[in-house]
Amino acid sequence: MSRTDRLMRLMDALRRLPAPVTAARLADETGVSPRQLYRDIATLRAGGALIDGEAGLGYSLTEDPALPPQSFSRLEIEALLLAVSGLRALADDALARAGEDALARIIATLPESQGRHAMHATMRLFRPAATRPAPSVDMDLLRQSLWEERSLLIDYLDLNDQPSQREIWPLGLSYSDNSMMLLAHCRLREDFRVFHVPRITRMERGPTSFRPRRVALLRDYVGSRATRPPAG
Repeated sequence: MSRTDRLMRLMDALRRLPAPVTAARLADETGVSPRQLYRDIATLRAGGALIDGEAGLGYSLTEDPALPPQSFSRLEIEALLLAVSGLRALADDALARAGEDALARIIATLPESQGRHAMHATMRLFRPAATRPAPSVDMDLLRQSLWEERSLLIDYLDLNDQPSQREIWPLGLSYSDNSMMLLAHCRLREDFRVFHVPRITRMERGPTSFRPRRVALLRDYVGSRATRPPAG
């Protein structure tokens, strides 16, 4: 992990976790030793972050110069909290954590009265955890391939449990309570396919880039669905 990423993760932890946060908890959150954690706290303080506390007492972020002030209505604050809370039941752990870190970063910039609104939100989301099988592949690799428009090599079991090996161009992920689906252009079939992500048994980075064709391919996919005859 780069120094910049490590310091950003530390700031996110200070924004997100109830204060004061112990050094041990912060070190665990950022994946560093306690010695490195103390050095990183000193680096952030030198950069202008106002962090109260010390070893043995815990730390609190009271002023964050990296973030400009923002303003949201009370309803907007409630909507953001509801949306991010839904990720924990819907998405994988890394995506849910990213949403929580982003929300903490937003709340850290709010005026005091709006920050209190966020702390005492009146709306809650209650939903069962997703019933779909957990993905058995590296979701970070999948997301990176989507962003970079890079092919993937996958082993896939279809709904009849028939295995196949394919090179695909990943185009988009969709989530629901019961499924996680990957829209891709299959190089084997030379056509669009929708894959059940939990049925991908192996995945690795592919040899080809399809940049900048993703937007055009998505347009073609939408067009192909629009021209299909109605069912029945």
